[in-house]
Amino acid sequence: MGKLNGKTAIVSGAGRGIGRSIALKLAGEGANVVVNDLDSDPATSVVSEITATGGNAVACSGSVTDPDFGERFVGTATDEFGGLDIIVNNAGYTWDNVIQKMGDDQWDAILDVHLKAPFRILRAAQPVIRKAAKAEKEAGTRVHRKVVNISSIAGLYGNVGQVNYSSAKSGIIGMTRTLAKEWGRYNVNVNAVAFGFIETRLTEVAANGDATIDIEGREIKVGVNPQLLETLKATIPLGRPGTPDEAAGSVVMFTYPESDYVSGQIIVTGGGYEG
Repeated sequence: MGKLNGKTAIVSGAGRGIGRSIALKLAGEGANVVVNDLDSDPATSVVSEITATGGNAVACSGSVTDPDFGERFVGTATDEFGGLDIIVNNAGYTWDNVIQKMGDDQWDAILDVHLKAPFRILRAAQPVIRKAAKAEKEAGTRVHRKVVNISSIAGLYGNVGQVNYSSAKSGIIGMTRTLAKEWGRYNVNVNAVAFGFIETRLTEVAANGDATIDIEGREIKVGVNPQLLETLKATIPLGRPGTPDEAAGSVVMFTYPESDYVSGQIIVTGGGYEG
């Protein structure tokens, strides 16, 4: 018996990296999982991984920045599994530049994916959560639901070349603490995890400086200069970047019953490094 049997979770950006690990861990604890990714193939692949081991999962592909995505994401959970218990706002990417070279499009794109998209998803979820909480109160039962938002050390301390990303991730902290107060009456625990340096396709070594990913027609540079990577490792007390599974573990532990009296908190998953 898993700790999350019968629960239904939605996880954005779950086709790769940390999001994939989160989805697999939730499913491993018995949760039904709605897997989102910008591209359908990665989302479908994760669904196949989950169902192959006896779990329950469906895909909800598409951009979290689409105006109607929040309703579609939440609706997939309620239509397929009959409810919604866990929300993980994980989707995102970085698009870096110093402020004097950053255009409005670069600023808007990162704020949209990291801050506006979680806002829309949570706004869409509120009527579902309110209705369920009201019915449970009338029945004399208490059911805790969980929201875990993803922030970053950059959101806590800033980071050179990331004024857009740092601002968005700082905003997530304000959103988390506010919703912990607004949604406490619904028995919803709202917390955030601020990641440090985690090994993903966005942070792998880019020796030639030409690694890119395609985000809705934009070619975004990714990767870390190998010399910078070694410098970063030297500043981490544990001496290495984290793995996607380690990052996911700090998210999923907020969804367990053991966290039912923890809300409005931000934990740093950074191997001891805090800016």
